[in-house]
Amino acid sequence: MSVIEYDVIIIGAGAAGLTAGAVLAAHGLKVALVTAGEPTACLSTGCVDVCSRTANPLAGVAGLPAEHPFHLIAEAAIRLALTDFQQIMTDMDMPYEGDLEKNRLVLSAIGTFKTTCLVPATMQASPQNTDEKIHIITFAGLKDFYPGYIISRLPNASFSTYDAGVSTTMGIAANFEDDAFLEAFVLWLEKQNIREDKIAFPAVLGLESVAAIVKKIESRLERPVFEIPTIPPSMPGRRLFNGLKNHFRRRGGVIYWGWPVVGIEKSGAQIEAVRAESKGRPVSLNARAFILATGSFVGGGLTAKRDGIIEKVFNLPVSAPANPDDWFDQDYFSMNHGIGRAGIAVDVSFRPVDCVWNNVFACGAILAHTEVLKYGCGHGLAIGTGQSAARSCLEYLR
Repeated sequence: MSVIEYDVIIIGAGAAGLTAGAVLAAHGLKVALVTAGEPTACLSTGCVDVCSRTANPLAGVAGLPAEHPFHLIAEAAIRLALTDFQQIMTDMDMPYEGDLEKNRLVLSAIGTFKTTCLVPATMQASPQNTDEKIHIITFAGLKDFYPGYIISRLPNASFSTYDAGVSTTMGIAANFEDDAFLEAFVLWLEKQNIREDKIAFPAVLGLESVAAIVKKIESRLERPVFEIPTIPPSMPGRRLFNGLKNHFRRRGGVIYWGWPVVGIEKSGAQIEAVRAESKGRPVSLNARAFILATGSFVGGGLTAKRDGIIEKVFNLPVSAPANPDDWFDQDYFSMNHGIGRAGIAVDVSFRPVDCVWNNVFACGAILAHTEVLKYGCGHGLAIGTGQSAARSCLEYLR
């Protein structure tokens, strides 16, 4: 078995893990991130929810239940983490807009509105009510995007269809990176004699060059353009992931892609290494500290069995309702399912409670009591706890 040495190993490649890794790498540490595959960030809308249950997201955070992990972070630290995130994404040419004192709305693929805090600049012009006049451009054969639903909810909306030659979100987005395709598309748009105030598109306007593509369309059509997030797979979610991933790598971080953790090596009060598997060949990744950012059930960090819920890497104690009958509410659409509180309870330094090892930290959706859907605190919580866990880890290593 080959052995590779690092200062910190992060398990999980979502917003929390990549944020933590970039902070540590920026301080000169040798950092590696190990992931079994793509994170759930690639399935998201790409928006950064901080707390969507109130008009003011930071005021909403202050009103969360006492056990919520957001309370482990001072408001100034939340502001810093999200300001840093916006600067990172601007540097990656994927800027985000928004106000930490005011949530905003983003139009969805089925015509409803999502409440969020920070949005990709490509969604900045999304309407804030049902009265705005918008024209929707859809693409022939594109599934998981429903202009008819949107028009049924927005009385001043209409739509046109363009044949891009492909019918998948990824395929159309790749086409937009081609200058000839983009020019032909803009010429077609100019001939549509669109009269509405804004033009909406499913979120397929490019892979890496989306900001420039949107700017060109707005310039030629002389009106605001915005993207509507589609049902997964999501291009804005993938752009978010790519931006954070590229930033981590620029800071010197290393990613072991498709290397599931299959075991750990420990000595006394410390984890010494994780064993990862690549093409059937085990590799021991040694480090002085470890950060768990594997996400909850969807991300694969937790798994439920008849006799309880298991954390899959370190077998850490999981906080959850003791009786499985309390895991689910009778109403399927309820936001009060007990299993939403399941996760790893941590102290103020983001070390797991009742953990026998002193060099393990946790952040992101795997934390207990997050109830991400109920409180609308997804990527905002991931970014905030990722940065805070990294700073605690840095203090420990020093």
